[in-house]
Amino acid sequence: MLVARVSKTALVAAIALYVTLVAVGNVVDYGTNYAFVQHVLMMDTIFQTSQIAGRSINVPLVHRIAYGLIIALEWAVAIICWVGAVVMALRLRRPAVVFQRAKAWAIAGLTLGVILWAVGFLAIGGEWFGMWMSSVWNGVQPAFRIALLILAVLIYVSLPEPEIG
Repeated sequence: MLVARVSKTALVAAIALYVTLVAVGNVVDYGTNYAFVQHVLMMDTIFQTSQIAGRSINVPLVHRIAYGLIIALEWAVAIICWVGAVVMALRLRRPAVVFQRAKAWAIAGLTLGVILWAVGFLAIGGEWFGMWMSSVWNGVQPAFRIALLILAVLIYVSLPEPEIG
């Protein structure tokens, strides 16, 4: 069904746009977003009685490397999803097997996006560095929403393609 293919393509492009805006924001407003990463890694706003505070990293170079890695991964997700959306758009009316193969870039980009937000922000930031304990520097809920949104698009895009008639 052509409308489903257009829908899948548009949703991949929507994720690409969103992640592009996130990456641009992290570059343009570097200081604000760097402070977020810095405080999460320093664990300076978690519960004072927490037994995990020994995991904190108070090395500015490590903070910058971590933030640079986050930005690089965001750009990778955005670019791969843009490529995926374009490849899918160029094959909208092709046979099902061709369109199914055209989704490879999108699936790769969406998967990387889920990994970035689920592993980077939820597992590492949220659990390892105790971000969930902070009333100021807590990005667990936004990261969960982003990971879930990208995962939903990934599942939809991955569904097999029927022939269009």
